[in-house]
Amino acid sequence: MKVDLHCHSHFSDGKQSPSFLLQRATEKKLTHLALTDHDCIDGLEALQSEAGDITIINGVELSCLWNTMEIHIVGLFIDPNNSHIEKLLASQQLQRENRAEAINKNLQKIGIDGLIPYLQSLPCTAYTRSHIADFLVQEKVCKNKQKAFKTHLGKRGRVYAAAGCCSLQEGITAILKASGVAVVAHPGRYSLSKTKLSSLLDDFKKCGGEAIEGSYSNIDPNMKAYLSRLAEEKSLYLSVGSDFHDAAATWTDIGKFPALDQQAIKNAIWLHPKWHS
Repeated sequence: MKVDLHCHSHFSDGKQSPSFLLQRATEKKLTHLALTDHDCIDGLEALQSEAGDITIINGVELSCLWNTMEIHIVGLFIDPNNSHIEKLLASQQLQRENRAEAINKNLQKIGIDGLIPYLQSLPCTAYTRSHIADFLVQEKVCKNKQKAFKTHLGKRGRVYAAAGCCSLQEGITAILKASGVAVVAHPGRYSLSKTKLSSLLDDFKKCGGEAIEGSYSNIDPNMKAYLSRLAEEKSLYLSVGSDFHDAAATWTDIGKFPALDQQAIKNAIWLHPKWHS
């Protein structure tokens, strides 16, 4: 069995189509693939229809607010036709559109126009700052995406606008009502001390969360071992995923992340009852 339970298509901030992801997964000999686009599920139907021998797990990645910090929660095994998840995603997408419009107004104040037509020309459903960074690079406002975030889109940037999103409880509740399993995405990437990360996971579990990502692209070995211990301590499952966005970023290719070690495998997400239902 070879799995990747966290990847993105052009329906959110990925560069490629769901069909491309499936082709890539086939080339990498994956047995299970989850598409987890940011706040949208538009690519799931096409992926399921083209799946072939690969088992497709319906997924999504929700932006949620916890103690004023944005935390990403992956939902696996969700029913994409569930009214609760549909309602939440409509709200999340609207808030993304509102943020893009706010950034657009800030751009216009400094003489930069054309963002909204650019976004509307894309195949995406969920607008992200990554799309806006691409626009700034295309318009030669910024040299690259890193500069775009540093000078324009980050919290101290010239056109920054705050994100709006659901609470941690709201996100997890929607996943649960859609028959899914909630997973904290890439826990080691948040600016959290070990004490605060532990507090996040305690709150996450109280809300009904069941798993954390224990391995992902470029994870530090010490963090990987620490997350394995945390999952054991807090009785959480361990999920895995590349967080694939772009084939050009070879370090996050589909299926490319360190395997769980033997100690961690006993808490692997594929031992969850949902995996076999």
